[in-house]
Amino acid sequence: MPHPESCPAAVAEVQGFYGPFTFPELLLQKIWLRGDFDLTAARTTDGRALTILHAGRWNRLGGPDFRGARLRLGATEITGDVELHLYAEDWVAHRHAADPAYREVVLHVVLFPPTAGTVTRGADGREIPVLALLPLLHHDLEEYAADDAVERLANRPVARAIEELSPLPAAELTALLRDEAEKRWRWKTHFARLRIARLGWAGACHHTALEVLGYRFNRAAMLSVAARWPLAEWAAGRVEAETAFAAEAGRWSLQGVRPANHPRLRLRQYAEWARAVPDWPERLAAQAAAWPEVAREAGEGTRAVRRAGKFATWRRCWAAELTGGAVGGTRLDNLICDGWLPLLAAQRVRDGYGIWFHWPPGDLPPALVRALRDLGVCGGRAQPAAQGWAQGLQGWWLAREQAAGAPARTPSGRGA
Repeated sequence: MPHPESCPAAVAEVQGFYGPFTFPELLLQKIWLRGDFDLTAARTTDGRALTILHAGRWNRLGGPDFRGARLRLGATEITGDVELHLYAEDWVAHRHAADPAYREVVLHVVLFPPTAGTVTRGADGREIPVLALLPLLHHDLEEYAADDAVERLANRPVARAIEELSPLPAAELTALLRDEAEKRWRWKTHFARLRIARLGWAGACHHTALEVLGYRFNRAAMLSVAARWPLAEWAAGRVEAETAFAAEAGRWSLQGVRPANHPRLRLRQYAEWARAVPDWPERLAAQAAAWPEVAREAGEGTRAVRRAGKFATWRRCWAAELTGGAVGGTRLDNLICDGWLPLLAAQRVRDGYGIWFHWPPGDLPPALVRALRDLGVCGGRAQPAAQGWAQGLQGWWLAREQAAGAPARTPSGRGA
């Protein structure tokens, strides 16, 4: 990991799956605002338990990053400002101790754990508690960066992508999208592998399921619920949906959320699911060997592939036998494509890429699906919209935006 003196203070360069990527301080601020880390395990570097009662008001002007936070440090409740940096040494590098604007800072949040003996001190010499987020994160840094890029992309008009891709010959366009889809698949299985390594098979399945149910504005709160109560607690009926919902009060994003996606309803679904199929991660791994075989480069159209593989029959089977009928609709498609298939591939149970490519697109942005129709990639009975084509277009678009250095929009504070 680079030292702060070797890179700009507001950006860290980290080695990722496809090479180096940047992790900006702005993204760290979003993670703090959303509470997108294991809140139950938060401890300052001196060992005191930290409870975040209110993250504070995000300050996009001068001074500390968050104003008026309410925290419980050990048994003591404190109120004040919170300053965030990628590295603990940035406090000194930015001369905050000499700046009166930082006089009310009560917590210094850093991404990377500081070296032993590193202390943050205020102007009066008092020691300011430090919280390192890296050990508490739900995801690998690269996954946070990738999700943030997808979130920004969702707010951009798709017309420019159509303008750039439409002149390509059909064969060249489909080859390009297949290549980008393959990259997206490898990326998803890579992140699934990291999650399994960190949580084990059952824990990874449990976290992934709740995260998918919270897509897209309530993923962070759902992951906090997953960390607080493991699958065994849900399966035994010791967790009520209302209890879990109340535990994250103030963190749910409800504005613009359709009734079917309300987190209270999603938590009820998971409670029903876990009680009906308490061993669903084990069943998932055991049953996957019998799933349909679909070639990675199936020459037929998606409709023919789905018919030959009996996708509709398998979908009903999976909904009944693996979720107890608790999950359906496009959220089930997300669960299959963003959760089960990458996890199974990461666990080396089966590849699943062919199924993933031709599966329905689930809750992917409708603009992507419309763009694929306009480009002539999807449309008509033989070639309905599919996960692989949509992911391929999304992957191309992300790569193009990153290469162009497109400026980030002002964050809304809502979860990804």
